[in-house]
Amino acid sequence: MTARISIAQAKAEFAALVSRAEAGEDIVLTRNGRPVARLTHLPADPVAYGDLAGLRLDEDLSLPGEVLVAFERDE
Repeated sequence: MTARISIAQAKAEFAALVSRAEAGEDIVLTRNGRPVARLTHLPADPVAYGDLAGLRLDEDLSLPGEVLVAFERDE
């Protein structure tokens, strides 16, 4: 779904428009009725196992060996 919003209206409702874009809506900003910019959702960066280094694992946690190694790896 694409919404067309004037720049003046976007200034007044910017935080709400960002929330709508985060939810997946495509927002086209217009100046004098002409499209000039787009506000859209960016996909989240995937979490790499190395980013989780230093987390403590419980003894009863059952994960595949390669995942456990990735948790315990010092980088």
